[in-house]
Amino acid sequence: MSPAGRGSRAFVTGTAGEDKTGRKADRRTRVTVLVALAANLVIAVAKAVGGFVAGSPALLSEAAHSVADSMNEIFLLAALRRSRRPADRRHPFGYGKERFFWSLLAAVGIFVMGGCFSFFQGAEALRTGADEKLGGYVAGLIVLGIALLAEGGSLLRALHQVRGQGGLAAGLRDPALRTVVAEDGTAVLGVCLAMTGMALHMVTGQVVWEACASLAIGALLVYVAYRLGREARDQLIGEAADPEASGRIRALLRAQPEIDSVEALFTMKTGLDSTLVAARVDLVPGLDSERVEEVSMRIKRSIARTVPEARQVFLDVTDRPARQAAKSPAATGERGGA
Repeated sequence: MSPAGRGSRAFVTGTAGEDKTGRKADRRTRVTVLVALAANLVIAVAKAVGGFVAGSPALLSEAAHSVADSMNEIFLLAALRRSRRPADRRHPFGYGKERFFWSLLAAVGIFVMGGCFSFFQGAEALRTGADEKLGGYVAGLIVLGIALLAEGGSLLRALHQVRGQGGLAAGLRDPALRTVVAEDGTAVLGVCLAMTGMALHMVTGQVVWEACASLAIGALLVYVAYRLGREARDQLIGEAADPEASGRIRALLRAQPEIDSVEALFTMKTGLDSTLVAARVDLVPGLDSERVEEVSMRIKRSIARTVPEARQVFLDVTDRPARQAAKSPAATGERGGA
């Protein structure tokens, strides 16, 4: 039976279930997040105690920073667990976007709990001043030194995993891992700022140095939160696959002998390692319905081999004479003038 005069649509889906490579990567990411969480919980307590003893706004800002990071690691653990749930009737494309949602919450946490509190501490220090407590500040600097070692170790662990997953471009596709790297990198830089501010306060007796350090930490956290939040937003509202993957899919479609032209190609990431592909193509004339089905399945398998993350593929296939007939005056009800 020829499809002439009508279109034919086909939906094909990729391999069901979780990808083994993705699950292994998740286990490694979970260990990285747990290491960062343990480090941040211990450091947050130490910074808070040291900050209250020394009356240091920079150290208290760093304590808020570590508390925010600890909350965010809990969000990321939830993302790792929930995003791998299989598709169901309410969510036929799966739960992959859970990662992007929890990463967005982590960005909000960095902004509110870290950035805003740091700005508050810096402004309060400038407004009221602070009494220098030499003994307390020495203890505070020791706490920050230990925190620098712990945060640095956590950052090295995260960077090691990024390297193991194919380098920065590939490893940082995972929003959970990207958030950990951003948090740890920001924490290392924030500790350095706090130590510099406290040391200058001790040397000069001017609290303005420490207040500036606290404000700088706040600005750093707000910037990082903005970048992470923007990336999570783009992924949540439906980000296209990277241009290289889209180019490979388009080239594959154009190379099929049964396809006359590729009219449209749309892609959308539905998770960390899953992408939806929708294409509208014109077929060469003369293919019957069985042949169209065979071509559709072959194209699906080819796309899956070329772009493994293409888990769902929609094809809207129409032969060119049918498309032209649909646009003719007779088909659209138009009539010529008398």
